[in-house]
Amino acid sequence: MKAFFSRLSLAEQFLLVSFPILLAGTLLIGVWIGEQVEESVTHRIGGMTALYVDSFVAKHVQSLVDADDLTPADRSALAALLADTPLGQRIITLNIWRRDGRVLFSSDPGVAGHTFPVNEGLAAALSGNIFSEISERTEAEQAKHGQPMPRVIEMYSPIHADRLGRIIAVAEFYQAPDEVDREAGIVQRRSWLVLAGIMLAMYLLLSLVVGRGSRTIVRLHERVRRAAARTTELNEKFLQGISADIHDGAGQDLGFALMRLKSMDTCARDGAPPGCLMEHLSPVRSAVQSALTDLRALSADLKLPDIRHLSLGEIAARAVRAYEQKTATVVTLVNAMPQVSAPVRVKITLYRLLQESLANTFHHARCENCRVDLRGDAQFLTVEVTDDGPGFDPQAALNKGRLGLAGMRERVEIIGGTFELDTAPGKGTAIRVTLPLIHQAGDDE
Repeated sequence: MKAFFSRLSLAEQFLLVSFPILLAGTLLIGVWIGEQVEESVTHRIGGMTALYVDSFVAKHVQSLVDADDLTPADRSALAALLADTPLGQRIITLNIWRRDGRVLFSSDPGVAGHTFPVNEGLAAALSGNIFSEISERTEAEQAKHGQPMPRVIEMYSPIHADRLGRIIAVAEFYQAPDEVDREAGIVQRRSWLVLAGIMLAMYLLLSLVVGRGSRTIVRLHERVRRAAARTTELNEKFLQGISADIHDGAGQDLGFALMRLKSMDTCARDGAPPGCLMEHLSPVRSAVQSALTDLRALSADLKLPDIRHLSLGEIAARAVRAYEQKTATVVTLVNAMPQVSAPVRVKITLYRLLQESLANTFHHARCENCRVDLRGDAQFLTVEVTDDGPGFDPQAALNKGRLGLAGMRERVEIIGGTFELDTAPGKGTAIRVTLPLIHQAGDDE
C-alpha cells in the first residue's frame, strides 16, 4: 500500500486522502445540524403544547392552592380531558406532580399516588421553566407504560395558581415525536445536500489548485534534474578544458624548461664553450615564467573572492572592476537594485554570471558599449548584460560546444532562475537573467 501511494502524484494523493475526510466532515456536520434542529423543534413544540395543556389543565388543579391533593372531581375532569379530545390525541401520558415529587394524577394507573425523586425536568419546571427533550425508552419502559414508542417527547410545564402566580404543581406529559422527526429530517436532508454541494465545490477547486501545484513541482523537479545532469556533464567538460589549458600552456612550458635543463649537462664537460650555462638558463627562466603566469591566470579565474557579506550591487561592482583591470576596458554599471538580503547561492551565481558574460563580451565583441544593469525588488533580481558587438548565431555557438552560454544557463536554472539570450549576427548581444531572492531552508545570508 505504501509503495502504491508513493507512486502517485501529489494531486492524486490529495484526491485520495481528502475525499474521505471531506465526506466524513459532511456527514458529521449534517448529523450535528440535525441534532440542533431536533432540539430546537422539540423546545418549540414543548412550549406550544405546554401552553395548550396549561389552558385546559390548570383550572382543574387550583384546589392545590389550599389542599395537598386533588379532589375526585378534579381527577374526573382531568381524565375526561384525555378521552376523545384534541388534547388526548396529542398527549400520550399526563402526570400531575406535587412539589414534593408525589404524583397526584396520572393517566397511567400504576403511577398515581407514588412519590419519586425530583428529576431534572421536574426541578426545571418547579423553578418556573418549561423543560422538553426527546426521551429514548427501553423495552421495559415501553411495556411498563403500555406504549410501544421507543422515542417520545418528554415535557414538564409549571402550573401556576390563579392571580397568585406561585407554582402549585407540575404537569408532565409525553407526546409522539412525529412532528419533530419530520421537520428535523427535512432540514437534515437539506443541510446534507447544501453541505455536499459546498464540499464538492471545495474539493474540485482544491483539486485544481493542488493539481496545478503538483504539475508545477513535477516540471521544476524535472527541470532541476535535467539541469543537474547537464551541469555534471558541463563540469566534466570544464575540467577537461582546464586540463587542456594546463597541458598546452604551463605543461608545455615546463616540459621545454626540463629539456633545456637536461641539455645543460653538456656545459659541465671539458671543452664546453664559454657562456654555455647562461645560454641555457635564459630560455629556461622564460619558460618557467610563462608557465607561472598561465597558472596564476587559471587560479585567479577559478578562485571565488569573499563575497558572502557584500550586497548584490557591491558584488556586481567588484566583478566589473576585476574585468576592467584585466582587460583595460570600460563597462557601464547601472545599479537600481535596493539593499535587500540575498542567499549566498544567488550571490555566487551573480558573480560567476558577470564574470563569464563579460569575458564572452570581450572575446567576441571587444566590449563595444558594454553595459550591466541591475534591478529588482525583495523577491527577484534581474541582471542584463548588453553590448553593441557583431552578435552571433546562438545555435551555431551551441553546435560548436561552447561551454560559456550553456554553463551560465545551467547555473541560473539550477537555482530556479530564468536565462534569456537575445542576439543575432550584426545585432549585438543581450543576456537577461532573473534570479529568485526568496530564502530557503539551509540558505545563509
